[in-house]
Amino acid sequence: MRNKGALSKIALAVLLASTASPVLAQGGANNITIVLPEQPSNLEPCGSILTDVGQVLSQNITEPLTVIDPKDGTPQPKLATKWERVNDTTWRFHLRDGVKFQDGKEFNAEAVAFTLKRMTGGAFTCNNLAKFGSAKLSVTPVDKLTVDIKTEKPEPILPALLSVAMMVSPATPADKAVNDPIGTGPYKLNTFTPQTVVLDRFDGYWGKTPDIAKATYVWRGESSLRAAMVQTGEAQLTPTIAIQDATNPKTDFSYLNSETTAIRIDTEQPPLNDVRVRKALNLAIDWQGMAELFGTGVLRASQMVVPGINGHNPDLKPWGYDPDQAAKLLAEAKADGVPVGTTIKLIGRNGIYPNGNEGLEAMMTMWEAVGFDIDLTMLDVADWTRYLQKPFPQERGPNLLQIMHDNNKGDAAFTVPIFYHSSGQYATFSDPKVDTLIGEALNATDTGRTKAFQEIFSEVHDRIAVDIPMFHMIGYTRVGESLDWRPNLTTNSEIPLAEIRLKK
Repeated sequence: MRNKGALSKIALAVLLASTASPVLAQGGANNITIVLPEQPSNLEPCGSILTDVGQVLSQNITEPLTVIDPKDGTPQPKLATKWERVNDTTWRFHLRDGVKFQDGKEFNAEAVAFTLKRMTGGAFTCNNLAKFGSAKLSVTPVDKLTVDIKTEKPEPILPALLSVAMMVSPATPADKAVNDPIGTGPYKLNTFTPQTVVLDRFDGYWGKTPDIAKATYVWRGESSLRAAMVQTGEAQLTPTIAIQDATNPKTDFSYLNSETTAIRIDTEQPPLNDVRVRKALNLAIDWQGMAELFGTGVLRASQMVVPGINGHNPDLKPWGYDPDQAAKLLAEAKADGVPVGTTIKLIGRNGIYPNGNEGLEAMMTMWEAVGFDIDLTMLDVADWTRYLQKPFPQERGPNLLQIMHDNNKGDAAFTVPIFYHSSGQYATFSDPKVDTLIGEALNATDTGRTKAFQEIFSEVHDRIAVDIPMFHMIGYTRVGESLDWRPNLTTNSEIPLAEIRLKK
């Protein structure tokens, strides 16, 4: 019966794709449709680190000063052609000449200053700013195409950090988020509606003219439906499908991505403020069984960065499966007066990754089996974001948040401050020792930097048990046979349309 049901589901998806709205049609050989798992929550360039925003904006409408080479994590030129360190706290960036924003305004040192001031001004929530941790920036134009960026403390990886700062036109409102971004990229926004996002090729682009003239983004929650739409030609690319839908070796490609899945524990809320309860949450999960939902290539995670990122601790062992020990820890906590019977809200995000909902349902069952009371709530991205970043909802109560963190930037500084410093945008705990270690790590270089971050990961895993690391993920995409394109480490963060070629 199970196999028959699965076949019926796929057949239904194919039928739905074949009867999709005419807006999905290509409309030309160099026009494509990309089907995403969720609707972009917004198109604010300051939120491009979020998957749903970055896959549309990054390297398409907006561009940063630097980009990160996915092969080795080093910063490479983009809108900045080169840079050098003037002193311990100042970097000088030399800008690309002849670049125009899509509204015709000139890209120059004043535009860089405007963008960074807008990003750090605090007038609205800037998700990308979280990557900078506690770093404070001041920007001084030296001349038209040269800019000095100064930090209060030494920032050895500032060129890498700036890869998340998307340059925007000086005409952009500085005091509010926008949904009509204007950047320097090879595509400009045509429309953004509840049904689609449409991008047109920007004829004034400073770089090579892309093959793709128009890209239409649509969104469908079901993986099987997304796969079917590419199969029938209603779409030409979907960046994310579930393992069970990756069945065609001609169109379906797996790739090691930079995403780490986890459950963030709100340690400020009882009973989650007791370390025994947090350890029990980790020990109650059958991790080997869970891995079957995501593919044999996934790696069990012990920390929030993948191997190869500077600061990853190879000696840190993931939590094992020991439900008896989990139940024992809960009993000990209860005996000491910890309210372990309190209902804990498990908050998931629709479409966060393939089989994500199924994973939460399985984890809820395992937690309840050892004595937890779990209430599962699934949210769309806009509501889910309220729980992800500060200020958190005041009446949120004890909660566990489904998250997926992307670090393809080569250094743990893009992860550690945001999650583990008391001022971190996503942090749910405060520990003076960890704060001190983070400050030391951010100022360190070479092997000292690596060892400092490794110690931090050990602290938050072994001593504090602040979160529930799950897996370093394998991604699966479906690419129409008319396209010459393959996914890589950055695909969950961005899909540069200029890199897509049309087969002859």
